[in-house]
Amino acid sequence: MAWWPFGGAKDDAPFLTAQWRHLVMLNYEVDADVLTPLVPAGTALDLWQGRALVSVVGFRFLDTRVLGAAIPRHRAFDEVNLRLYVRRDAPGGQTRRGVVFVRELVSRAAVALVARLAYNEPYRALRMRSVTPHGATEPPGRLAYEWRIGGAWETLAATAVGTPAQPEPGSEAAFITRHHWGYTRQRDGGTVEYEVEHPPWRTWTATGATLTMDVGRLYGRAFTPALSRAPTSALIADGSPVIVHAPRRLSAARGVVAGAGAP
Repeated sequence: MAWWPFGGAKDDAPFLTAQWRHLVMLNYEVDADVLTPLVPAGTALDLWQGRALVSVVGFRFLDTRVLGAAIPRHRAFDEVNLRLYVRRDAPGGQTRRGVVFVRELVSRAAVALVARLAYNEPYRALRMRSVTPHGATEPPGRLAYEWRIGGAWETLAATAVGTPAQPEPGSEAAFITRHHWGYTRQRDGGTVEYEVEHPPWRTWTATGATLTMDVGRLYGRAFTPALSRAPTSALIADGSPVIVHAPRRLSAARGVVAGAGAP
């Protein structure tokens, strides 16, 4: 059964369904000491070839439904987030690779509120705008996501080049795009886990990668040195339909999924 902050328990049914499309992913190497304090209990940093990576990701939510219901004026919107990568050794010898969000920006205040209540995710609602294709599956070209903060617009952008392809196994692109779990530290120090289902994404190499922002204001000064440099890599992904499952609380003692009402 899934731990559920609204009271009671839910079966492991979808909490949210949507399409995530037109993803811009700028990737940066960061000192592991910067990330370690942000790693939720029961998980560990997931390194790629010994390097600790973070990604600034922008994308479009389309056809969004919460608990099966379409919310008027909340079916399509932008998100920009900063994520780091973790792993958890689950029972049965399974390794679950996931993401932890440092900050998530959306253009809908209600979306930010629900995400904070349901998952304790670090969402913030800001005025946003984007340049993306009109159709979910059209070639991307140049993609741009912008948000307004402190009286100025900040920007994440890149241009797709070449032909899209599935990332090679073991490549950085495969590492970045194939983390199918989310982990979030709770106010009491515990951790919740949730599954994100989606098929593998095709990716393009990206050029003209741009991140113009006050890093310290949104993400903290510890990220300023790394995110002020050029990214170590830049990708654009086509995206797909996704299913985000309800959160489950991990046992603090064993890092296993606890039942509803467990501490």
